[in-house]
Amino acid sequence: MKEKTKEFLKKYLIGFILGLISASIITVYAETFFPSNQTTYDNTNTELQSENVQDAIDELYGVCTAEPPAGEQIIENAGLEKDPYECRYFFTGANPNNYITFNDETAGWRIISVECDGTIKILRNESIGNYQWDSSNSNNWARPATLNTYLNDTYYNRLNSIAKNQIIAKYFNIGEVASNDTNLANTISNENSKKWEGNIALPTASEYIRTNSNRSSCGTVNQLWNTSSGECRGTTWVYYTSNWWLLSPYDYGSGVINVISYNGAFGDPLARASANVRPTLYLSSEIKITGGTGTSSDPYEISL
Repeated sequence: MKEKTKEFLKKYLIGFILGLISASIITVYAETFFPSNQTTYDNTNTELQSENVQDAIDELYGVCTAEPPAGEQIIENAGLEKDPYECRYFFTGANPNNYITFNDETAGWRIISVECDGTIKILRNESIGNYQWDSSNSNNWARPATLNTYLNDTYYNRLNSIAKNQIIAKYFNIGEVASNDTNLANTISNENSKKWEGNIALPTASEYIRTNSNRSSCGTVNQLWNTSSGECRGTTWVYYTSNWWLLSPYDYGSGVINVISYNGAFGDPLARASANVRPTLYLSSEIKITGGTGTSSDPYEISL
């Protein structure tokens, strides 16, 4: 970002600066912006004085202390591409650089997606334990399900105060999906038909699918329901070594989708069954990146 801004300044301001050079002092008034997001930073009331062109450019850049939101930085730096179905940007493939430190857990979380409203959806890299989705065997998350209550009460209250301030409550999609659905757009529409607002939930079936780079074999619920091979396991970073819950219920009975460890495919246990839990939540659009490159050894560092 810094280098791009300097190049922009060099290209458009150098002629202007040269025209103002006197014997020893340059006075520059300018309005600058980051070309990547078209956000304007007005410095017209700031007087800068330098003795040569490069110093004037460096000094002018130094006034631009505002940085784009964390989401925009991640999209640009990580080369994320926009999802074709919704206004979102997903991390896909076996091991993208999407590690992030949250709740003092270094590289303990990974970024699922960057939303167009600037919020960032993250998933805990490891399970917090083995829990029932719902002890009464209801697959209605908004009822609320037993796991819903646990995550948004007990687990939420265990987070540190900084982490709680970084979370923003949002709507999670909890609509039922069909195991024979061969169209991802239809799955997304069904998920979006019902919503629940809260702090913490789980990834949906379509989100799991959209993290997989092998869309030809692992791109629909029906494919993941019927496969017995492990080809879908190695092409998504979301894969986990034990069975774990998703948020999406099936459109029949009290079944809920879980991800099977040995092949990364979908199962349909009853809601009263137990599986591993990997919480997901949204970080505020006010979050800023303060360091890191997203690798497991150098995760993104954030602050408000």
